[in-house]
Amino acid sequence: MPDEKLKIGVYTCYCGGNISHTVKCEQVAKLMEGQPDVVISRTNMSLCSDAGQSQIEQDIKELGVNRVVIGACAPSLHEQTFRGTVMRAGLNPYLYHHIGLREQDSWVHACDCEGATCKAVRLMAAGVAKARLLQPLESIQLRAEKQALVIGGGVAGLRAALDIARQDLRVVLVEKSPFLGGRMAQLETVFPTGEDARELLHRLIEQVVAHPNITIFTQTEITGVSGYVGNYGVQLLQHSRGVSDEDSEKMIEACQRLVPDEFNYGLSERKVIYRAYPGCYPPSAAVDWEYYFDHPLQVNGKQVVLKDEPKTFDVNAGAIVVATGFDPYEPRHGEYGYAEIPEVVTLPQLIRRLALKKDDEIFQWNGHPVRDVALIHCVGSREVEGVDEPHEDGQVNNYCSRVCCTAALHMTEELHQRFPGLNIYDLYQDIRTYGRGHEEYYRHAMENCVRFVRYHGAERPEVTTAPDGDSHPVLVRVKDSLTYNEELEIPVDLVVLAVGMMPRDIDNLVKMLKVSRGNDRFLLEVHPKLRPVETAVNGVVLAGTAQGPMNIQESLSAASAAAAKVVSLLGQGKVELQPFVAAVDAEKCDGTGACVEACVYEGAIALETFEENGRQVKRAVVTPANCSGCGACVSVCPNRAIDVQGWTLAQYEAMVDAIAMDIVDLVEAA
Repeated sequence: MPDEKLKIGVYTCYCGGNISHTVKCEQVAKLMEGQPDVVISRTNMSLCSDAGQSQIEQDIKELGVNRVVIGACAPSLHEQTFRGTVMRAGLNPYLYHHIGLREQDSWVHACDCEGATCKAVRLMAAGVAKARLLQPLESIQLRAEKQALVIGGGVAGLRAALDIARQDLRVVLVEKSPFLGGRMAQLETVFPTGEDARELLHRLIEQVVAHPNITIFTQTEITGVSGYVGNYGVQLLQHSRGVSDEDSEKMIEACQRLVPDEFNYGLSERKVIYRAYPGCYPPSAAVDWEYYFDHPLQVNGKQVVLKDEPKTFDVNAGAIVVATGFDPYEPRHGEYGYAEIPEVVTLPQLIRRLALKKDDEIFQWNGHPVRDVALIHCVGSREVEGVDEPHEDGQVNNYCSRVCCTAALHMTEELHQRFPGLNIYDLYQDIRTYGRGHEEYYRHAMENCVRFVRYHGAERPEVTTAPDGDSHPVLVRVKDSLTYNEELEIPVDLVVLAVGMMPRDIDNLVKMLKVSRGNDRFLLEVHPKLRPVETAVNGVVLAGTAQGPMNIQESLSAASAAAAKVVSLLGQGKVELQPFVAAVDAEKCDGTGACVEACVYEGAIALETFEENGRQVKRAVVTPANCSGCGACVSVCPNRAIDVQGWTLAQYEAMVDAIAMDIVDLVEAA
């Protein structure tokens, strides 16, 4: 292609007005039309539309355009779109360059039309300068291991594993705890259908366990991750269950040590040798090694000391699904009286307390009957900087946890059905029952005479112990914006905190996978609309509440989306990577090793020994699968022997020259 005559097509997008309201797009297009090697320069209201893409395809086919420059929204949004466009027209997809006129120009210079237009001209001129030096590239193709690793055995991990396995891929499912099910196992019913939560969960578990393509490891942790998409090497550490099925009942009976039962959020106790709940999977008992301190057990007249004998092993996976779930927010000591006033509990605790209550038992708390209940929304969510105390990392949870409103209203309906004489007060900032059928809970609550009180986030309700002799043990003081900020004092027997969702503490896993957290500290996707379950690390995808607050239906949908992404990656037994990686010119390389020292990516570049003219020489060699294309090696090479394909030093220099060119010169060139 060295003798090919350059024919550059330049396209300036109005972006539905996002760009054209500030930038004079027609003027930019006219100036670009006169630049050397440009054969066509057009504007379009929306280049990403079918009509816009068709125009580009037509120009490539009819005008012989062999380089394409597009000025539009951010490349992260539609770079893949336009690569597909030029490829459909028969052009190499990497003979196209994208300029973000919206984010880099019109949005940041909205009050300076002339300046924004001049900047657009410079940016587009730089794009044309780079386009002259573009060379056709080929994507990197790697063999892919047709096996996926799913981290987390909650409802999202189970769903993702099953969906992947059904597409004839092998799956390794890893769960840190001894039992599958995650948070869903702690629920009694699900909204909006009211179905039994564990019955639904167990159906899913049965399907996962029965599928021949799925291997399950419980009590297992990830200790190391290496490799790249298509060929990840993962090190696992599996702890012993500690007791056999034959001896488990005797061991449980002999065990005398009791610890708080996390399944019931500390409302009850369990033994150190335990099953999470009746019907759990695996059905085998397990030892909680965190609380077992080599105390001998008396079994059949003999002393038995249990031992944890962990096993380490490696698995290969082409892709990794992170479904590590969430933790309910744990209120601080004294927050709304929590941990100071016995009658203040969280909503998850109340769910478990009602599950443990016998049908004929009176509803009471702390030894007294419950007649009046107050539910407080947004505890640990929608926190306000300067008002709420920051957490250990210095941040506040300013996000909405989404599911708490419906969960609280779901509880009001259950309380009304089980205890018709109960008085219920619902203290909220905003009611967000956004899901299908969820609004019915709000309507039912009003019909059931639940008293709604609306407070402002900066003026949270105050919960205090009632004076001695009062008819109720707790007082809730709040300003009600529904009654023009009237100050109310509500005497109640129980305060229920509708706590939000918190990202789980998985810092070690985050470091091993090299994934990122968002501002809310949940794991971050590449783009919420275009790549909603992918991370910035190829082959690592997200499922469920590891990514952010979701209800069960949303977690299942996200898990299926993650599974679909994994199947699309691994289904063909190979993966394709972008070619924007370092490339070494062996004739210029003299093996100084500076590039190897500068590289922070394991296995991306190394010195290898070659025989040249009868002598041994060292040359840098790039492993494309491990290279991120960061350019650190390029900057330290003394001989300019390394370039990043698609972003070479010569291309950068041409772009800088074009940007620095005087506008008058650009106009004269046109």
